[in-house]
Amino acid sequence: MEFIPTRTILNFVGDKIHSLPLAIVYVTDRCNSRCVMCDYWQFGQTHISFERARALAQEFDQLDTRWVLLSGGEPLLHPQWADIARILAGGRRQLWLLTAGLALEKYADVIAELCQKVTVSLDAANADSYHSIRGVDAFEKVCAGIQSVVERNRIVSIRCTIQRRNYRQLPELVELAHNLGVKQISFLAVDVLTHVAFARRQEIINNLALEQDDLPEFDRVLTDLSDRFRDDFETGFIVESPAKLRRLRQYFAALHELVDFPSVRCNAPRFSAVFTADGKIQPCFFISPSEKLGINDSAMLSLRHDIRTGKRNECKTCVCSMYRGVRSINLLDQ
Repeated sequence: MEFIPTRTILNFVGDKIHSLPLAIVYVTDRCNSRCVMCDYWQFGQTHISFERARALAQEFDQLDTRWVLLSGGEPLLHPQWADIARILAGGRRQLWLLTAGLALEKYADVIAELCQKVTVSLDAANADSYHSIRGVDAFEKVCAGIQSVVERNRIVSIRCTIQRRNYRQLPELVELAHNLGVKQISFLAVDVLTHVAFARRQEIINNLALEQDDLPEFDRVLTDLSDRFRDDFETGFIVESPAKLRRLRQYFAALHELVDFPSVRCNAPRFSAVFTADGKIQPCFFISPSEKLGINDSAMLSLRHDIRTGKRNECKTCVCSMYRGVRSINLLDQ
């Protein structure tokens, strides 16, 4: 049986963080995409400082952190992102890069040196659709960047956010993922109900969510995907099962009050936390305290308690839930 540290087990029996297997760090909240579902590109202006990175590295040492996910904004926009990454790794942690991919080719050698995993947000299977969603003409550039990192023998995956402008492209996106040589592709529904994770300042439900008339076509797309890529579901190349992808359809139907929202099972705040570029700690991507708190301050413990006991409405409609049991916590290393 694989050894699970006692401190990690203690996370699952209360609201205090005894160890933190996964730390998500916003290296910057600036971004060089202009995505229709996110406003970081309009308002982001903060880079994490070296002092903040060093303080976090010391905290991660104390919390036995094994993985640091470099996020943002676009982490590669930080002018000293590689130096920040080395500080955060501290010679004892593995690095996981979450990126929109515009600078992947430019930094491929450094990324291959520093990062064990790379996840690229890619929401379109062709240049026109990419430009419509991401607001920049960079589809070929991103694809070339993905291939550059794959060629350097790093684990690369694609994450696609499903919305009205791209839901018909799911089969083409799987084919693209194969052509680019990545290890996996995963899908989630566009979040239209919360603002924290995307720095949004206005509602977007009427622009990006599937309309009620789109749902029958989405059903056909999902059926086609299940039939054509049966082997990819079985091998895990497509991360979600066909049944889990049907939950995306349920989410969009629930927005029109046709069904209930899918049930959410998530305990991400038990084993991870988000550290923003401006100094905040969040229990997850979608919930942020109104003030700067320490990871085990009383107000943070209360917030994690409310999440654990189902008192936060954000959790009930979450599109990006993550659950790990004590015995599966080491799946982060796979």
